[in-house]
Amino acid sequence: MAEILIIDDDPDIVESMRIILECCRHTVKVAKSGEEGLKAAGAAKYDLIILDVMLETMSTGFEVARNIRTGFNNQNVPILLLTAIKESTGLDFGNVAGDKDWLPVDAYLEKPLKPNELLAKVESLLKGR
Repeated sequence: MAEILIIDDDPDIVESMRIILECCRHTVKVAKSGEEGLKAAGAAKYDLIILDVMLETMSTGFEVARNIRTGFNNQNVPILLLTAIKESTGLDFGNVAGDKDWLPVDAYLEKPLKPNELLAKVESLLKGR
């Protein structure tokens, strides 16, 4: 069972992810903003961080991921990026998914989330640790 930090400002998405993850016996902590997420990431060690791209701004999630990678005890933790940005802007992360210099995350999922895809991605990232 894993310690998972969710950084997302959408209460409905957070609650659905919490239910899904807790049913699989994971422990979930939630941060509702980029700043709150950075504080949580700096205060504890997590097995996985699930991070929304669009928090306070359209790029807050990228900034949070870069800060986690460069300055915290969680710098090696897998980061799963959640995004609806493709729908909003047409940007496709599939083109840069393996480039950690540009996109410092381990995987991403498009919103709206499908429970089975979320669980499969979470389990894959946890096994790869």
